[in-house]
Amino acid sequence: MESITKNRQSPQVLRAMVERAYGPDRTPEGEGWIGELGHGWFNVAYRVRLRDGYEAVLKIAPPPGVEVMTYERGAMATELAALDLIRKHTAVPVPRVDFADRGHDLCDADWFCMPFVDGDNLSVAGPGLPAADLAAFKERVGAANREINCVRGTAFGPLAGPGDSSWRRVFTGMVEEVLADGERRHVDLGWDYDTVREAVAEHAASLDEVREPRLVEWDLWDGNVLVRDGRIASVIDHERAFYGDPLIEVGFAGTQLAAFGDPAPFMRGYGHPPLTAGETVRRRLYCLHLALVMVIETVYRGHTDPGPYDWARERLAEAMALLGRAPRQSADQPSGVTR
Repeated sequence: MESITKNRQSPQVLRAMVERAYGPDRTPEGEGWIGELGHGWFNVAYRVRLRDGYEAVLKIAPPPGVEVMTYERGAMATELAALDLIRKHTAVPVPRVDFADRGHDLCDADWFCMPFVDGDNLSVAGPGLPAADLAAFKERVGAANREINCVRGTAFGPLAGPGDSSWRRVFTGMVEEVLADGERRHVDLGWDYDTVREAVAEHAASLDEVREPRLVEWDLWDGNVLVRDGRIASVIDHERAFYGDPLIEVGFAGTQLAAFGDPAPFMRGYGHPPLTAGETVRRRLYCLHLALVMVIETVYRGHTDPGPYDWARERLAEAMALLGRAPRQSADQPSGVTR
């Protein structure tokens, strides 16, 4: 996936980074030892083959000169913290961290190395699988997600803090940050920004039902799941984790928005019963937040293909309708992004 946030480095710099992580005796020579991995929208990741045959992944955060969304600041530190929590407190397979560097002397951003996991990306392999096999994988994802959500925090909010005892304050603050990001770059939502704020405020009391902070991935979709031999080989890309309401996980999005797919296998694996009335309202708020992020991030990624923006705009309209808001403009009006 192409994005202006991908911080690509020269072969000379990459070799120096590998040498620091693994030592000069294991640093590869010649050509063909490194290649960019194509999946992912945010960080750049390289597959590295060391001199002794060990295969690793080198992941680099965006360059400091590229503006990212507010919640994405410090994302690599969040990923490292999430990996540590998941490895310590669950049996969910995630890569270990071989080496991490936040010194910014070899390159201008944080970076770390981890083992390369040999597996198929579920978003790529899934469409070619028999329906029963794909459903079985989604059940396993649901079970893994529940295990991650069993990790308890002391407060809601970012893994590094500051935390808050109120999920309502944290979540409405998350929405406000996203809206401020959109306003700063003049992103056309198809809605007045204050109308979106009003929709959230009108339903915010439902958030008070959430009393216990849990570790949430938020981005555990098929593209962040590697599978092999009928099992989950690894869950990857943890930079969006925080302490919040497990119902905000993307696996539940299809309960309200059909475009996110049938949620039944995920919910079976998770062991979650049908949503209550209060849970339904919260999940609709979470769909709205997700759609806002997906619309606004297209500007921050520098996308030139309007497809992701148009798709996300449709989801935003659906989420607003679920919260009782009629569309501002008709579907046949031209779409666009103001940058």
